[in-house]
Amino acid sequence: MTDDADAADAIDRFLRKADDAYGEYEAGYADADATLRRLERHIEELREARESE
Repeated sequence: MTDDADAADAIDRFLRKADDAYGEYEAGYADADATLRRLERHIEELREARESE
């Protein structure tokens, strides 16, 4: 896979995970602190994917 495709995949994964986190928060399944922690993990995964290119 090319670097551009890898980056696009990492971004797509991040956006899906972020949407899931927000959706669970909006549905009342998670509080704000838990949602922020999840987003922080997903941001870190995105950074790691970028650094590994």
